[in-house]
Amino acid sequence: MTTAPAPAPAAFPETRGREKGYDKDAVNTFLARARDAFESGDVALTSADVRRAAFPLVRRGYAIASVDAALGRIEDAFAAREREAALSDRGGVRAWVGQTRETAQVVLDRLSRPRGKRFDRVSSLRYGYRIDEVDLVTDKIARYLETNESVTVEQVRAVAFRMQRGGYRESQVDAVLDAVVEVMLAVS
Repeated sequence: MTTAPAPAPAAFPETRGREKGYDKDAVNTFLARARDAFESGDVALTSADVRRAAFPLVRRGYAIASVDAALGRIEDAFAAREREAALSDRGGVRAWVGQTRETAQVVLDRLSRPRGKRFDRVSSLRYGYRIDEVDLVTDKIARYLETNESVTVEQVRAVAFRMQRGGYRESQVDAVLDAVVEVMLAVS
């Protein structure tokens, strides 16, 4: 029985001591898969898949910020390829713009809800994202979508919220942030 060769290790700094980082094997495997998919033109792996990539945290893993920065660049490359493919199709420009506009409107509709009621909340016994922080960030995103106020993809990707009991449901907030990144990449 033969086994697949191990992916080549990536060149990321490692964490030290008690600090945790991303599991090296998981990162290396994903990066090898992404490289193969991109080089072969395989559309089974998308920019959204790259954005949702998650890795176990371990001691002596790869530094999280370094891997996340690399994933951002990879996501940008996949998004550019997806945009080019969509635009090269007959009627692609109209469909691409229409889909992007529709996604932006869905996000904007969500963010136009009153502060404190933009997302479902978890029970008061559980932790969710801190409501005031999410509302502050989503106000800025709404201004970006309405008036093109300056917000970068990197700022949206890097946003992090503290937790509070009874806070906003993480999965909903994360889905909206993913949609915002998708819109931003589509129009860049």
